[in-house]
Amino acid sequence: MKFAYADPPYYGCGKLYDHLNDESREWNKKETHLELVTKLVNEYPDGWALSCNPRDLQWLLPACPSTIRVCSWVKTYHQVRPLVSVQYAWEPVILNGGRRKQNRNPWIRDWTTGKVTQQTGTPGAKPDYFNRWILEMLGYQQGDTLDDLFPGSNSMQKTVNQGQLF
Repeated sequence: MKFAYADPPYYGCGKLYDHLNDESREWNKKETHLELVTKLVNEYPDGWALSCNPRDLQWLLPACPSTIRVCSWVKTYHQVRPLVSVQYAWEPVILNGGRRKQNRNPWIRDWTTGKVTQQTGTPGAKPDYFNRWILEMLGYQQGDTLDDLFPGSNSMQKTVNQGQLF
């Protein structure tokens, strides 16, 4: 099976990635994100996952197929924003498709929790446990293909290469 994971610069945050990509500011446009959803739907019918900002769900979800599921990564440590009364301590992951496994043991929850990565040189780099969670939700198995559309720190590929996912 062929899967994809996309963790693009979040809407309005393109400048944080200037040092990694000359086109990072394109992600300050909603159209660029909506085109990504179209690409995921059209090119990855087996399944895909898309990380995004909670405030962007209202305009991203209408572009998604009715088969998606919104999952949650809850951060036990997060950036504190003093002027924000309700802190942002989670990130949604839009999940579509994946390998179906009846009577799976252990079960996979549609949420995970843990610490964020720090000082990786890549803003928003995801930790290993998060990457394993994405692969588990997709039902990834050795021999499948996973296209990491925004490799950044390459942490997803490192997790895939470890070979001991589940």
